[in-house]
Amino acid sequence: MCHPVAKEHPRLVRERKTFDVMLAMYCRDCHQSANGLCASCAELQTYARERQAHCPFQAEKTTCLKCPVHCYKPDMRTRVIDVMRYAGPRMIWRHPFLALLHLIPLP
Repeated sequence: MCHPVAKEHPRLVRERKTFDVMLAMYCRDCHQSANGLCASCAELQTYARERQAHCPFQAEKTTCLKCPVHCYKPDMRTRVIDVMRYAGPRMIWRHPFLALLHLIPLP
């Protein structure tokens, strides 16, 4: 008997897409990576996706910055903060729709 595949909440899909876009901007601009992510940024992306997949709050979670449970290792959390700090202000110009959705979390 087949088990149905659980459909991922749209907010989590959007959150992952936003992070991927921010990470790509950061890597391209700061690491001069022309063809995809460098090895370091690819490692960070894999780690962030793994953490999101195992988040105990899932669709009800707030942003990671406001979360009461910090599931990222301190060094990875620092790296994510660096990415967000760099790419966040640039999102409004390069990806205004994603930036708006990130600032106004919809269900």
